[in-house]
Amino acid sequence: MSARLAAAIGIGLCLAAPAHADDDPMLHRVTYTVTAEQPTAVGIYFRESDPPTWADYSHNPYEFSPKDDLTLEPGKPWIRETMLADPMKWAMVTVTTAGLAPQRTQTLRCELAIDGIVVDRADGPRGALCSLRNW
Repeated sequence: MSARLAAAIGIGLCLAAPAHADDDPMLHRVTYTVTAEQPTAVGIYFRESDPPTWADYSHNPYEFSPKDDLTLEPGKPWIRETMLADPMKWAMVTVTTAGLAPQRTQTLRCELAIDGIVVDRADGPRGALCSLRNW
């Protein structure tokens, strides 16, 4: 069993725990990290909050997924933390190059951690997506 799968199963078991006595969902700390090997203009979308329903998300996904447009620099990661009730379903970060295709070889990387456990990593020359759900 891969470490990623084991971590996801462990997090899934935590998510299946009964709700608090006041019926507030248990929130999980989600950390998104994005890096680049060279200075690169990028757009980064990340899930900041749990949509109440799939219909709400489908109607306006950008309401729940802000976008940061910036230039990533080597050694200076973009890091965001948020709290989600259902990170197995909603946690997601994606990074893509902004504007025209890059003229040089580069690698963009993303990492997704839930409650301090890295559960997904990805990289690519023009972008990367980190999520436990297939989008």
